[in-house]
Amino acid sequence: MTRGLVLRSALMLVAAALIGGSGAGVALAAPSQHRQPNVDIESGTGGSPSSGANSAQSAGSENAPEDDAAPEFLSLTIDSVAPTTVTAASSPYFVVEATVRNVGDRPVSDVDVRIQRGDAITQASGLRTTLQLDQASFPVAGEFVTVTDHLDVGRSKQFRLTMPLRAGAEGTPDLDIQQPGVYPLLLNVNGTPEYGDAARLDDARFLLPVLGLPPMPTSPDPDATRAVTAPTAAPVAMTMLWPLADRPRLAAGQPGSLDQPVRLVDDDLATSLAAGGRLDGLVSALEYATGPNSEMGRRLADGICLAVDPDLLVTVRSMTRGYLVTDDPADPQAPTHEGTGAAAAAQWLDRVRALAGSLCTVAVPFAQVDVVGLQAIGSDALQTAALDAAPDIVDDVLGAPSVRGVVWPDSGSIDDDAAAMLQDRHAGTALLASNAVSRSDEPAVPPDLVELTATGAESGGVAAAETDGSNSGPPLHSAPFDVYAATALAAVGANPQTPSFTPARMRYALDGDSRTARLQDALGAMTWTALNPQPNHPRSVLFAPPQRWTADRTEADALLAEASLLLQTNLANPRPLTTLLGQGVGPEPFETNYLAQAVRDAVPDSTRGAVIEQADRIDALGAALVEDPQRELTPRLFLAPLREDLLRATSLSGRRDNRATAQQAADQRITATTRALDDLFADVTVLAPGGVYTLASEQSPLLLVARNDLPVGIRVKVKIDAPAAMSVTDIGEQQLPASGSRTLQVPAKASESINLAVDVTLTTPAGHPLGSPTTVSVRSNAYGPALSIVTGCAGGLLLLLAGRRLWHRFRGQPDPADDDYERR
Repeated sequence: MTRGLVLRSALMLVAAALIGGSGAGVALAAPSQHRQPNVDIESGTGGSPSSGANSAQSAGSENAPEDDAAPEFLSLTIDSVAPTTVTAASSPYFVVEATVRNVGDRPVSDVDVRIQRGDAITQASGLRTTLQLDQASFPVAGEFVTVTDHLDVGRSKQFRLTMPLRAGAEGTPDLDIQQPGVYPLLLNVNGTPEYGDAARLDDARFLLPVLGLPPMPTSPDPDATRAVTAPTAAPVAMTMLWPLADRPRLAAGQPGSLDQPVRLVDDDLATSLAAGGRLDGLVSALEYATGPNSEMGRRLADGICLAVDPDLLVTVRSMTRGYLVTDDPADPQAPTHEGTGAAAAAQWLDRVRALAGSLCTVAVPFAQVDVVGLQAIGSDALQTAALDAAPDIVDDVLGAPSVRGVVWPDSGSIDDDAAAMLQDRHAGTALLASNAVSRSDEPAVPPDLVELTATGAESGGVAAAETDGSNSGPPLHSAPFDVYAATALAAVGANPQTPSFTPARMRYALDGDSRTARLQDALGAMTWTALNPQPNHPRSVLFAPPQRWTADRTEADALLAEASLLLQTNLANPRPLTTLLGQGVGPEPFETNYLAQAVRDAVPDSTRGAVIEQADRIDALGAALVEDPQRELTPRLFLAPLREDLLRATSLSGRRDNRATAQQAADQRITATTRALDDLFADVTVLAPGGVYTLASEQSPLLLVARNDLPVGIRVKVKIDAPAAMSVTDIGEQQLPASGSRTLQVPAKASESINLAVDVTLTTPAGHPLGSPTTVSVRSNAYGPALSIVTGCAGGLLLLLAGRRLWHRFRGQPDPADDDYERR
């Protein structure tokens, strides 16, 4: 017993020493009270990984900065909130359900929780920054409620807290919300770890949008017995993009074909398209919210525009015909197995077609390509495939016209050179983050539509192009979207993201926040503009979730319901995207502001360089291929998948939340595309003749057989490296049929009888090698000068003898050479 007491005392002293303090009231570790902004801009991670306090702290240290470690003893998770948005028709009581879990290495006793509220957010930036403040910034607090007296290691306890929204019965704590607004709430949990003292061990934060206040019948305050509604004199014009995109799924290295099934890198897309999957949920939520049975369906539909990735449509349409799943995405020849999602793909595609027939639809750049990187690569063919052809693909697959003249870069930010490229390609309008456009003379809030200029002619961008006349396109406009709402929307779903355009002071790790808390933050961000008119700010908003959005059906339903609620309460009016794009631009031009984080999140130079190399090879092969009116497979269709593979390698999808995995996928695509191009170039070659080829005479032609295993015709040139004893005539360009061969006659002249080794290579008309060089062994029957002398002498003798005979006959004399003949 004595030994046990000594050991326990020693452990307590060690624990006290570890936190640098001792005596009464000292907890095991300093508790975190607020989240630190994420300062690791490059990785997008770091800072606090949880939604509140991460370790224990004494009650007297509530304003201490947060430790960036994970919760040490207790972890608090928000499970549900009711109402998610308060209106005049809501219940007068706020209810939150949550779970507290012991994640430490010792039991915790006396687990108490309470609700705290902060002041209504008055600046848009507060939608993120208030979620990082310490608990002292949440002054309205309820009473602590004991959840459990004892919580063992690894065990959890779910609980519910209820609190009036405003003053109710005498002496009852309430949230004291008097006016509509967006309020930050904090759920605080205290406990006493074994060997420690009572301390705050974790917290969870979220936003509560309040559009109105219901009456509180039991309140002694007459004002509280009447409902309160938000002013509706200046409704906000609301436009919302609804993205349908996925990370690239088609396996690289498979040229176009009329009968071969496509290969996918995995079969995850089948799950996403099927009932209950992510893409099914996004479509189902939109179908329900804009359908005929929805009260606000038609009005909501007017303000929503489907933003569809053409790469997703190409993939899903290919899946409907049956497809394979490769066992090795980096190897075009790897074994495959049958995919399972053909039926789900067909059903999903039919539903999207129906939506596209009734909603605005716009194409995003192919495969969410890095637009800045696309410009730096400099391939006109890739730019055409990524930007110009994108709406054509959407129109073709969905059977409905999409909105033209608009580009939505996945990063939300571009540089001057990319802006010049878009202007040159008549892009019209770029949808950019509001902080990705700026004024050099003074800080300014961009209007709904602005004209973009470059920061200077030396940049080589828009201004330079306008100066030297090299840019023939009309001015490029930008429609800025709400950065704060976009940041909150990006955090919704299974894989929360922090967009490249999110300011540094608003960046913090999201994986510790529950999905419910992140959804509440998005609901608050969506309603803030409608509730808070700002001087010199347009009464409008463009909502832009991330293009590859991982919200599920429930979350998508909640966000669309929030948009419908804003319309129903007359706090917003729908504004079609076409109306936004067609309105007049602001009086002052704005400049592009390529954000530092977007630079870090971009496709690296090594990938761009590899893409440039393979794009040049595709262009070289494409320039040699021949269009055959009798064949359905054209050179463009044959090479298009390989160009699209390069675009997929420069996709920004997944680079913000899992950079290493995204880069690995890009490297695999480039490797597979390189191997496929190697095979295509090798499929056109000269067949090596068996044995020794003999020239029948001094000037006999050299006969060669050229083989083309490509399914399209090709123009080639024959390059022959012959020794000095043999001269070869250039036969110019020759056309080889698709999947066939042709005999080529190459005029050759040998000056002597000799055995020769002749190297033969096929090239494209531009000189790019095809196939493998072939060495032909040639035997020449030419005899050179000696043969000429002998032949000349024999010919002279023959002429002399013939002349002698004619001379005798002319004189009537017999030829002496005939004497023996006559005597016989």
